[in-house]
Amino acid sequence: QVQLVESGGGLVQAGGSLRLSCAHSGRTFSSATLGWFRQAPGKEREFVAAITWSGDSTNYSDSVKGRFTISRDNAKNTVYLQMNSLKPEDTAVYYCAADMGRKTYIVTSFRVYEYWGQGTQVTVSS
Repeated sequence: QVQLVESGGGLVQAGGSLRLSCAHSGRTFSSATLGWFRQAPGKEREFVAAITWSGDSTNYSDSVKGRFTISRDNAKNTVYLQMNSLKPEDTAVYYCAADMGRKTYIVTSFRVYEYWGQGTQVTVSS
């Protein structure tokens, strides 16, 4: 059974930091692109960041570039999202997801990602 389990969300003041973790299990994700998406109330799910299976390539949305950092530890079956300089507009449910194709490039459309976690709430107060 494939599982992606996010943790690390919470309430933080603007300018603060959080680190999200996503532990995956159930099959080999070493060849998967791992990504983070978010969805705020009344809005569509949007791409945040992703990292290829090798870790050689990352991609970020313009809204988080320079503030968020994605990384992965294949030995620990975990992908991380370090979020700094948080803003109220970062408030959303954050999901991790896996694109199982062994790609050297990153697709930002959520439709490509086959597996999803249950999400973790991030709330940034002003």
